[in-house]
Amino acid sequence: MTAIKHALQRDIFTPNDERLLSIVNVCKAGKKKKNCFLCATVTTERPVQVKVVKVKKSDKGDFYKRQIAWALRDLAVVDAKDAIKENPEFDLHFEKIYKWVASSTAEKNAFISCIWKLNQRYLRKKIDFVNVSSQLLEELPKVAEESVPSGENQSVTGGDEESVDEYQELNAREEQDIEIMMEGCEYAISNAEAFAEKLSRELQVLDGANIQSIMASEKQVNILMKLLDEALKEVDQIELKLSSYEEMLQSVKEQMDQISESNHLIHLSNTNNVKLLSEIEFLVNHMDLAKGHVKALQEGDLASSRGIEACTNAADALLQCMNVALRPGHDMLLAVRQQQQRFGDLREYFARRLANHLNNVFVQQGHDQSSTLAQHSAELTLPNHHPFHRDLLRYAKLMEWLKSTDYGKYEGLTKNYMDYLSRLYEREIKDFFEVAKIKMTGTTKESKKFATLPRKESAVKQETESLHGSSGKLTGSTSSLNKLSVQSSGNRRSQSSSLLDMGNMSASDLDVADRTKFDKIFEQVLSELEPLCLAEQDFISKFFKLQQHQSMPGTMTEAEDLDGVTPSRQHNPGTPLPVSSERDMIRQMMIKIFRCIEPDLNSLIALGDKIDSFNSLYMLVKMSHHVWTAENVDPASFLSTTLGNVLVTVKRNFDKCISNQIRQMEEVKISKKSKVGILPFVAEFEEFAGLAESIFKNAERRGDLDKAYTKLIRGVFVNVEKVAHESQKTPRDVVMMENFHHIFATLSRLKISCLEAEKKEAKLKYTDHLQSYVIYSLGQPLEKLNHFFEGVEARVAQGIREEEVSYQLAFNKQELRKVIKEYPGKEVKKGLDNLYKKVDKHLCEEENLLQVVWHLMQDEFIRQYKHFEGLIARCYPGSGITMEFTIQDILDYCSSIAQSH
Repeated sequence: MTAIKHALQRDIFTPNDERLLSIVNVCKAGKKKKNCFLCATVTTERPVQVKVVKVKKSDKGDFYKRQIAWALRDLAVVDAKDAIKENPEFDLHFEKIYKWVASSTAEKNAFISCIWKLNQRYLRKKIDFVNVSSQLLEELPKVAEESVPSGENQSVTGGDEESVDEYQELNAREEQDIEIMMEGCEYAISNAEAFAEKLSRELQVLDGANIQSIMASEKQVNILMKLLDEALKEVDQIELKLSSYEEMLQSVKEQMDQISESNHLIHLSNTNNVKLLSEIEFLVNHMDLAKGHVKALQEGDLASSRGIEACTNAADALLQCMNVALRPGHDMLLAVRQQQQRFGDLREYFARRLANHLNNVFVQQGHDQSSTLAQHSAELTLPNHHPFHRDLLRYAKLMEWLKSTDYGKYEGLTKNYMDYLSRLYEREIKDFFEVAKIKMTGTTKESKKFATLPRKESAVKQETESLHGSSGKLTGSTSSLNKLSVQSSGNRRSQSSSLLDMGNMSASDLDVADRTKFDKIFEQVLSELEPLCLAEQDFISKFFKLQQHQSMPGTMTEAEDLDGVTPSRQHNPGTPLPVSSERDMIRQMMIKIFRCIEPDLNSLIALGDKIDSFNSLYMLVKMSHHVWTAENVDPASFLSTTLGNVLVTVKRNFDKCISNQIRQMEEVKISKKSKVGILPFVAEFEEFAGLAESIFKNAERRGDLDKAYTKLIRGVFVNVEKVAHESQKTPRDVVMMENFHHIFATLSRLKISCLEAEKKEAKLKYTDHLQSYVIYSLGQPLEKLNHFFEGVEARVAQGIREEEVSYQLAFNKQELRKVIKEYPGKEVKKGLDNLYKKVDKHLCEEENLLQVVWHLMQDEFIRQYKHFEGLIARCYPGSGITMEFTIQDILDYCSSIAQSH
């Protein structure tokens, strides 16, 4: 076993800087006995790594190879199977359980002992030893010495872990010295025991020499001891002197302690006096309100600017006195409690004075503002509230003081302001919208006639009286206008109809000037409302000290309470609101103050749509622009939310207008007695597109118009084809050709980018039907000649050679001359003249396609002529047969016919 250990150390572990400590010959339990070795090793370099290595002897030689190595820290349990009886079996629990059978119990015990020592030294007892007697672990080295050869035990087990750790290999010099010593003895290798005895004798000789050398130095040692005794005596004398000095210093120390204690008491007294003075100065400086401030709070003039400034300064001083941070124990002083009570009474008194005064200011300003309404009643402008806001903003700091000191009164003032202002704004806005409606319908307050609307005299008079009342003033409701529109329409359609109706309107049609007038009125309405709302919202934020201009989560829904119930009703009075609640409060106040704006705007929009359905285009563009502007300022403001809701209504009206136009296209009926010409909805689409392009130029909601274009043009295409199929008086190709030419011309002129595909489609349909119409019409002037040459082509197609066609009985030269004689120049000109008249009868004048069609017919006729001449030359060669008219004759005929008409 010793030879194996040395071989393993040399061949396997030394190259890897490892040292072999223990080895055991094992085989796996329950299998064929394939022996291998388990080795416990440590590395020679720090930090030390401890491993269990499995080594197997090669089958092809006497060398060993390393199979697998486990780190000792991965070993969880060592199971010796039986702690009492000798048993060579044992288990090692790594990532799985490995079962081994040792060649002898002694080797097993020596290996387990080595593992236990390594565990004690390097792993701090992390491994569990099962079925191993503790007594066995303690006595195991002795047992191993008795059962294992001495050389193996000394080299493998090595005693305790200190000897294992202290073992070092010989360096090069030591090896050289040993080699020299062995070379000096002839039997150093052949008789190791004799060599060892020789070395032992030499060692004893050296030890004796060392002892003699020590004994020879005894005299020097005695001299040294004597010197030490003298030194000790000197030390004793020094210690006596130090003791006397210490006694003298002790009395001085006691005196100094007394002086120090006296100074400490004096310093403590001074410190207490300074602190007391500091506390008294703090209370006097921070809790004393000047008499001037007290007088201002009790009697100050809240109407003048100087009085407001004095009250503001006094209120700030009072707030600082009340909010002073008292130190611990101050609130137990009677004077402090009395001063706090005085401040509280003074705050309550001034808050009541301020609230009463501001309520009176609200009422007075409301009355003053109402007196100016008469001045604006005839003009489309809203009264300016800037003077009112300017006067109230003088109290902004006092409102901030009231908000922080008495939130209940602040909340009451807020509610009163909303109540007074909502009534005032409701009157102003109602009169403002009345004026706007009057200007839209073209009436005046004194007039009782709708001068610009067609009507029956008696019906108009009755409706005007019911609409205006005794004062001749519009009520704002559109119900009377609805009745008027129905009763006064006569034989025409309602003014709120689609584009198809506009072609049938007479005196009531609104021209471009009327639409521009409506656009200006609607723009003026929005331009007046926008600064009014923004100014009021800015004033509310400044006066009531509420934060705004921050994005708010979500917007108001239709189901939200519009009664002006502010979020503070669920808030404890006197407690400031969070920022989000303050923004909600601004929005709630604006909704309560301007609750009439959205209904009045919707009413005005309904009236504009009823006057002219095209007005929805103007309203969509204007409303979109104002919504975009408002959202850039504050996307969650009252103005942005309200205009956004109204924009939904405008967009719905616009979509409804487009749907009505498409429905009217589908319901169109054409006359069976007259030619079709340009269909009404085609002409009206041109009018709509031209107007829409001028309105939506640089508009924000161009996408809505593009979608409407797509729906309308599809409806136009489908219904043009439908009418063309149903037409009896005018050929289908003419209806398609003229209308798609008109559509193509319209789209080319307007250059609508989203309809490029439809423009190409319209051009293709126009070209196809123009060609079809020309070919169909040209079959009539030379009908017999056409039939003759069609028969010739049919014979050639059946396989007859072209030069042999003349031998066919029905197509010989005599038959050809007979057919040609039927179409002399005079007859051809007559046929062309009849064709021109028929084409002129089919085509409409407004599209002016007659010359285009006639020119194409001329070209097609010449092409047929050349085709006939070619057939004659190929099928009747050398016959000398020619047509009785030439190409120049055809050109002259066509030119003279066109000039004569």
